[in-house]
Amino acid sequence: MMPDLGKYAGTVLGAYGAALALLIALVLLTLWQGARVKRALEEVEARAKTDG
Repeated sequence: MMPDLGKYAGTVLGAYGAALALLIALVLLTLWQGARVKRALEEVEARAKTDG
């Protein structure tokens, strides 16, 4: 199924691996930041509820 890449196989597969790793890191970072912002928003809303 995989085409013959010849002498460039290592370079091409390394590039695919690096791109995949960066995409995974970007998704994980986005999920982590989203959870952090959600917690911060819940804290602000809780403070607003007790103050008002």
